[in-house]
Amino acid sequence: MTPAVTVDAAYLDAAGPQLRIVANYAVGIDNVDLEAARTRGIVVSNTPGVLTNAAAEHTIGLMLALLRRIGEGDRSLRRRDHWEWGPDFMVGEGLEGKQVLVVGPGRIGRRVAELAEAHGAHVSFAGRGDDLRAALEAADVVSLHCPLTPETRHLVDAEALASMKPTAVLVNTARGQVVDESALVAALRDGSIAGAALDVFEHEPAVSEELLAMENVVLTPHIASATRDARLAMGMLVVSALRSVLLEGRTPDNAV
Repeated sequence: MTPAVTVDAAYLDAAGPQLRIVANYAVGIDNVDLEAARTRGIVVSNTPGVLTNAAAEHTIGLMLALLRRIGEGDRSLRRRDHWEWGPDFMVGEGLEGKQVLVVGPGRIGRRVAELAEAHGAHVSFAGRGDDLRAALEAADVVSLHCPLTPETRHLVDAEALASMKPTAVLVNTARGQVVDESALVAALRDGSIAGAALDVFEHEPAVSEELLAMENVVLTPHIASATRDARLAMGMLVVSALRSVLLEGRTPDNAV
């Protein structure tokens, strides 16, 4: 099962009583109604751990692409804009010395922190129960890695964005609905924040026309875990979970 498929009570009922396991091909499980599965005795599994490094690398790649204006420069050359080297030409920012706030210090968030620190950044964390607004006020880069839950839906709303520095940027490789996309567009448009790098979107696969038109935004199509090694390992975890339930009659280690 991929994250694009919503597994709710109606889906489970349509599948019938012979369904014994939903093996989700993702680490996130927000597309599965866990309570509906639990009441029907259906095991749900995910693919934790194996995509951690791939997702973290992509996150750092997005940070650098945004701060160093890599996508902007690429688009300029492809348009064949006139250019010549100069000391102020397409000057960007580096990660060194920046305060990076990791929202959601799970496996991926902690790996992002390690890689950011390797680039000379200073890292802080915000998890459940922490004062997010105060943390946002101090951050130069805000990187989202929390799961999508009722509590985290629109965690980054207009108020949160208004708490950020006008020079700060937002990076989201978690779930699109963690960010109020309309509020983000407004914040980018009025200069409340300096930029955004997004691998996920609130109404995925649709991407707002406003975001597509902005030069201070880097966009990728939900590919943070898309390395061959990571995707193969994810597939093997799915197979292992199916084998555990269907052939061995036991609960897999990656059951949620």
